Amino acid sequence: MRRTAITRLSVTDEQRDLLEETITEWKRGCQLATDIAWGKCNAKSDVQPLAYDTVREQTDLGSQHAILATHQAAQAITGCIERRSNGKAARKPTFTAPTVKYDTRTMTLFEDETVSLATTESRVRCDLVLPDADDGHQRQYLDSDEWSVTESTLTARDGDYVLHIGFRRHKTDTERNTAEDGTVLGVDLGIENLAVTSTARFISGRELTHDLREFEKVRAGLQQTGTRSAHRTLEQSSGRELRYVRDVLHRASNAIVDEALRYDCDVIAFEDLTDIRDRTGASWGHKWAFRLLYEQVEYKAESVGITVKQVGSAYTSKRCAECGFTASENRPTRTDFCCQKCGAKANADYNAAKNIGMRYVRRGQQSSRRTGDSQLALKSGTVTSSGFVET
Repeated sequence: MRRTAITRLSVTDEQRDLLEETITEWKRGCQLATDIAWGKCNAKSDVQPLAYDTVREQTDLGSQHAILATHQAAQAITGCIERRSNGKAARKPTFTAPTVKYDTRTMTLFEDETVSLATTESRVRCDLVLPDADDGHQRQYLDSDEWSVTESTLTARDGDYVLHIGFRRHKTDTERNTAEDGTVLGVDLGIENLAVTSTARFISGRELTHDLREFEKVRAGLQQTGTRSAHRTLEQSSGRELRYVRDVLHRASNAIVDEALRYDCDVIAFEDLTDIRDRTGASWGHKWAFRLLYEQVEYKAESVGITVKQVGSAYTSKRCAECGFTASENRPTRTDFCCQKCGAKANADYNAAKNIGMRYVRRGQQSSRRTGDSQLALKSGTVTSSGFVET
């Protein structure tokens, strides 16, 4: 649950100068990050390591604001990619708006109705200009223990400074167990593609598969040798493997949670992982990686108010997401899906991701506690269990 409270700030001339300088440097930082990442990558987890050092060196932004600038660049580039995929023209983003982003590390709200904001030099503490009425729109979030501050935006407007304060409220235990009125992101895990979402986000698994196999070969050889030296080398190799896999899964889990946020999803649905090794032909290493990826997505999604669930995996790879016809012949190869009834063709993992998400959506009509108004996130919009598509 996310809300925004908008309020003006009361600033001194000295604070005004610092905020103006910060906005200027923010725009420069976003543009630098965009120029570096344009044509190379668009995920936050990729843009940040690529552009962070340059932003820090060539602007006066602090470390956290430099990170936020790379994330803003990633978001802008992603928007261009999406517009192009919809047949619209999209040039490299330019940053001219007099704004700057803040998060909980760069902004602090105090009970005396003031806010502390990081600038290019020191923090400034400004008064919030709030309505006198105790029941004003802003106060219902500022004075509530249920709502916590999240990413916010400062905007210079006609000589004033306006703060758009972001708030989020974690769902209650009852809400977490339902898909009521929510949007669901389906995720399929596999070998060729480590993860594919119902919004057609593909996260390649080829490099991970290759390296896991190499690690397994080395491990088998060292275990067969059986010497004390081989044992020490085996421990070192296992440590490298663990660090490598964790890094790959860290980036993949960030991408999945970013995708859920981009499409305003309330739930991320995975297939049941119990028998995933048998279903996918995965190695032991893959099974361990799938489990770790799920756990990483779970705790990262939790921090932004998104629930992560598992659904039954039966027939998700053989069922047509368009007409519902289920047959083994629908999947002639590992990567291809072709419905023998309606003729629909798709990437097999993408078709499975939609089936997984829709299986969770259908839960909404199978319990007396739920209204069944949830929907599945797709690349071009959403679809309900009845087949109604909203774009």
